[in-house]
Amino acid sequence: MTPSLLRVGHSRSPVVIVDDASGDVDRIVASAAALAPFPVAGGHYPGVRHVLGTGDGAAYDYAAALLDRVAPFIGGAFDVDGFDWIEASFSIVTAAPAALTPVQRAPHFDATDEGYIAVLHYLTDQPAGTAFYRQRATGIERVDAGNCAAFVAAARDQGAAPAGYITASNAAFEQIGRVEARRDRVVIYQGCLLHSGIIPDDLPLSADPRQGRLTANLFVQAQR
Repeated sequence: MTPSLLRVGHSRSPVVIVDDASGDVDRIVASAAALAPFPVAGGHYPGVRHVLGTGDGAAYDYAAALLDRVAPFIGGAFDVDGFDWIEASFSIVTAAPAALTPVQRAPHFDATDEGYIAVLHYLTDQPAGTAFYRQRATGIERVDAGNCAAFVAAARDQGAAPAGYITASNAAFEQIGRVEARRDRVVIYQGCLLHSGIIPDDLPLSADPRQGRLTANLFVQAQR
């Protein structure tokens, strides 16, 4: 494994990058394919998703092992003593840019708790990634209980985002950092940090885990 640390924005928020995180991507993709087809994701995720449970055998074991491998990097970058595993899933983006809802066209946050940490594992070499943003009207980069209302109000005032996936700065949001997707790369960041997937217009939108933009999405709650 090869770790590195990126700090983004005025907040200097940590983003951990770990390359060659598993060394066995083919096996992971095969375990995901064995669970297909995935159901349509709930919430605002633009695609399909299979939430992993203890009955998912090798796929569930992979997620547990991945968290064990990256645990030292989570502890070091986010200054935490440990964490609780909240959820893990395999996800594939399948929504066409023209079909996105207004919420799906803008950066989002996963939680207002800075201890809620996302662990994203890229499982393909497709040209994509993850970008981080600052809301121009408020200067907000990390959404918390104290500024959430202001963030939402500003988003409403700005109106609907331009059509398609956001992949760069626009009138409402400034891109403050980005991580390119790479097969077997893990990216770890706080869920309160505004972010969005980098989804090129020509990205294959197949729901097949062996063909589409397959990622593993894990969330943990930090212990301090």
